[in-house]
Amino acid sequence: MRIEGALFGMGFIFYAFLAGIYWYFSRDEVGTTALALTGALAFLISFYALYTSKRVYPRPEDRLDAQVDEADPEYGFYSPHSWWPLAVGVSVLALVFGLIFAVWLIVLGVAALMFAVIGWLFEYYRGEFAH
Repeated sequence: MRIEGALFGMGFIFYAFLAGIYWYFSRDEVGTTALALTGALAFLISFYALYTSKRVYPRPEDRLDAQVDEADPEYGFYSPHSWWPLAVGVSVLALVFGLIFAVWLIVLGVAALMFAVIGWLFEYYRGEFAH
């Protein structure tokens, strides 16, 4: 986790430097605040990763003498054939357009989003890919 902490630490330095330059040239409070908060978030993640790396056993990815066999063989289950993320995205798009244009689109978007999330959740309980 030290590598991740160092990367986010460099992100903190970069965004803090960028916020200073942006403020100097533009005198814009909104953009400067956004860049400063981005740097603050990078600092929080960096601090957590470096703080945690001192207290946990080093992962194989963090050790120079590690072997390939030491890595976790399964990182999780990923669905390569699922169309539900697309349905969720279209539903959120309808919901956001409803916030901009009309209330009936919000109702349609929420209903479609509920349907899509339930479909995504129960994807592997029914049909061809049931477990």
